[in-house]
Amino acid sequence: MMPQPNPTRIRFIVLAGICVGAALAYFTRNGVGPAESTIRAELGISKEQSGMLMSAFFWPYALCQIPAAMLAQRMGSRWALSLYGVLWSLATAGLALGHLAVMIGSRAFMGVAQAGLVPVGTTVMSRWFPKTAQASASGAFSGFMSMGSIVAAPLTAWLVVSVGWRWMFVWYAVPGVLWAIWFAVWYRNRPSEHSSVNEAESELIGEDQTNGTNEPGAVPWRLLIKSPAMWFLCAQQFCRAAGYIFFASWFATYLQEARGVTILGSGWLTTLPLLADVTGCMFGGVLSDAVLRWTGRPRLARQGLSATALLLCAGLIFSAWFVAHPVMAVLVISAGMFCAATANPCLGATVMSLGGPHVATVSATANMCGNLGAAAFPIAVPWLLAHAGGWNAVLGGFGALYIIAAVFWLMIRTNSSLFDHSPKA
Repeated sequence: MMPQPNPTRIRFIVLAGICVGAALAYFTRNGVGPAESTIRAELGISKEQSGMLMSAFFWPYALCQIPAAMLAQRMGSRWALSLYGVLWSLATAGLALGHLAVMIGSRAFMGVAQAGLVPVGTTVMSRWFPKTAQASASGAFSGFMSMGSIVAAPLTAWLVVSVGWRWMFVWYAVPGVLWAIWFAVWYRNRPSEHSSVNEAESELIGEDQTNGTNEPGAVPWRLLIKSPAMWFLCAQQFCRAAGYIFFASWFATYLQEARGVTILGSGWLTTLPLLADVTGCMFGGVLSDAVLRWTGRPRLARQGLSATALLLCAGLIFSAWFVAHPVMAVLVISAGMFCAATANPCLGATVMSLGGPHVATVSATANMCGNLGAAAFPIAVPWLLAHAGGWNAVLGGFGALYIIAAVFWLMIRTNSSLFDHSPKA
C-alpha cells in the first residue's frame, strides 16, 4: 500500500496573505495618529477639526461593512479584496494633498475601501481552516492588524521629521497596490479551486463542511435582528473598538501633552501597547482553542476567557493613573492591552460559530457596530479634555469601556448558529 501523502500547507500561505493585507490596511489607516500634532499645526486647524479628520475614516467604514460583504459575496473574496486594496491605497495618496476637506474625503473613502477587510477575511478563514484551528487563525489575522499599526507609529514619526507628512502618505500608498496584484494572481476562493492543494489538505480542512463553502442564499434579517446574542456581540464590539482606537488616534498626543514626551518618543512608545496587542491576539487564539479542546465548553473558551481578560485590562489601565514615569505607565497600559487582545480571536471564532452560512454578514454587522464606537471616541476625547477633567478623564473612560464590554460578553448565551431555525433558501 502506498503511503498517504502529507497535507500541503497552502492554507498557511492563504493566512499569511490575508494577514499581510490586514497589516497594510491598518498601516495606512493609522498613519494620521502619530502625525496628528504636526498636521494640526501646519494646517492651522483645531483639535476638534483634527478629531473629525481622524474619525472620518470610521463612519463610512462602519456603515459600508454589510454592503462590502455583500459585494464580496458576488465578486468572490479574490477579486473583492484585490479591488479594496487598490482603492484604499489611492485614498492614502489623497491625504498628501493637504487640504482639510480633501483629507477628510480621502479618509472617508479609505473607510469605504477597507470596510470589507474583516468580514471577507473571516470568510476566507472559515473556508480554509478547520474549526479546531479557526481561533488561532483569527488570532494571527487580528494580530497582524496591530502589526501594521506598530510599523506605522515610529515610521510615521521618522518620515514626518525626514521628508514631511505629505510625502509620507505618497509612499504609504505603494505597498497596498503591490499586495493587491499578488493576491489577485495567486489566491483562489476555495481550496478545491487551488491547483497546489492536495487531497490530504482538502480533507484536513473539511471543505465540504466549512462555513461559507456553499452559497448561503438570502440573509434572514429578522432572526438576526431578534437575536439577543447578536445584540450583545455588537455591543461588546462597540466598546472594545472604541477603547482600542485611542491608540490609533489620541494616544501619541496624550503622551506628548500629559506625559511630556517628544514626537519621536511618542511614536516609539505608541508601539508598545500595539506590540502587546499583537502578541495578545496570537496568544489568545492558541489559548482559546486549547481551552476548547481541554474542556469541550465553548462558552468557557470564548465568552469566559474574553470577559476575564477584559476585566484584567480595565484594572491595569486604571492603575496607570498612579504611575508617574511615562515609560512605566505605558508598560502598565500595554499589559492591559495584552489582556484585552486575547478577546479578539474569541470574537472571530464566535462569529464563525454563530454565523453558520452567513459568516460574512454576522462579521460585518459586529464590525460595523465596533467601528461606530471607533468613530465616536476620537470625537469624544476633546469634550472630555475640556469638560470632564482632562487626560485623566480620557484614561478613565478608556478603561470603563472594557468593563462594559466584559459584561456584554458574559450575556452571550448560545452555542449554536443564529440561523439554525431559518427557512431554507
